Amino acid sequence: MNTTISIEPLTRIEGHARISIDLDEAGNVADSRLHILSLRGFEQFICGRPAEEIPRIVTRICGICPWMHHLASVKAVDACFGVKPPPTGALLRELCQVMAHINDKILHFFFLAAPDFILGPDADYSVRSIMGIVRADPELANRVAAMRKLGQQLLEEFAGRAIHPVAGVSGGFSKPMTKEERQRLQQGCRTLLEFAVFALTYGRDEVLNKYQNILQTLGRIETGFLGTVDTNGAMRLYDGDLRLMKADGSFTDFAPEQYKEHIKEHVENWSYGKMPWADSWQEGFSMDLDRPRGIYRTNTLARINICDHISTPIAQEALEEFRDLFGRPAQGTLLYHWARLIELVYTCERSLELLADDRITGDMIRHNVQPGAGRGVGHVEAPRGTLIHEYTTDENGCITSANMIVGTTHNLAPMNMSVRQAATDLIKNGHYDEGILNRIEMAVRAYDP
Repeated sequence: MNTTISIEPLTRIEGHARISIDLDEAGNVADSRLHILSLRGFEQFICGRPAEEIPRIVTRICGICPWMHHLASVKAVDACFGVKPPPTGALLRELCQVMAHINDKILHFFFLAAPDFILGPDADYSVRSIMGIVRADPELANRVAAMRKLGQQLLEEFAGRAIHPVAGVSGGFSKPMTKEERQRLQQGCRTLLEFAVFALTYGRDEVLNKYQNILQTLGRIETGFLGTVDTNGAMRLYDGDLRLMKADGSFTDFAPEQYKEHIKEHVENWSYGKMPWADSWQEGFSMDLDRPRGIYRTNTLARINICDHISTPIAQEALEEFRDLFGRPAQGTLLYHWARLIELVYTCERSLELLADDRITGDMIRHNVQPGAGRGVGHVEAPRGTLIHEYTTDENGCITSANMIVGTTHNLAPMNMSVRQAATDLIKNGHYDEGILNRIEMAVRAYDP
């Protein structure tokens, strides 16, 4: 008799989802699905509104990474109105974005992912959480909590809000940075960088390296990757060209405005989430594990795969070590966690680079803007992947149409593939237990959806 296993809710992710696994009569996996339960509708209900309001509205898409939606949106509005921020305005925007990345990476690795590794994937679910880590290692837990608090406070003290920001405005930024604010931010970011280097070493040696048996096998699939690079091929999070890399390592660079020439969106009748795929590869769309077509991934592993190098020294050294171990492109799904720690170091280093630029305390923070008709694409790299906002405005500067591809959306098809791979590999002859089901969740958790 056929059986369906339901994992609901999917735990320790920054959203809502469930997994269903269908077993055949022999008790082996016949099919599996990751169901996305949220229908948000932002593309529709922002239509008709003045474009300058949208960057304040779309932050509600995600309370974990509102800065990313805020800045992708304001960049799209800039493009609609034909304006670019002055250098100081652009520096202030990027600083807020990379600092928001710091806080997010601390949250995911230590609060959501680490319990599986520090306490073990077979630990009882009642203790396999951040509170279990608090009991097991209170000194570590206190330090992690203090660093996340520091990151949030630095953003709030400078930009007014760490969550649901309003500081980015069309044409630039809403306030200049004082010398005293700059000094305070530099001091705080140096403290965060010190912690990031510790986190990378600790995560590599004390957490991930102890699970070599599953590090490259659990949820492993073969896909392409998408991310952002500058003109020299260096990793970038705020601005640059998109790079779409195939599984063999070959790639194509293109401007964000050209994304529709390369990416299409597929819909399945069992999920509210759209599934983007690489149309420019001319392969079609298929989530077949043996022969996937058009499938690519985003997020931390994608970004360190597609870049030629990282422009900051400590993160670049860590990238070289990573590539010596796992090659390029690395495909192991759990390697997202390792890549996340490399990015944590990069964002701290990049914050200090931006703060060292004397232009960041300039007075010219915004250009005048005249609302009007246009089309604009704004994109940034969110913690969960490439974030794209596209708007069209009428002659009054009001939104007539919108399309958004959020970071998690790019990974919906790959996450389904990783779930199927993990479930097929782990569930045999009808045997499964809490530890096995948690490992299947881990295959999703790595993507930080």
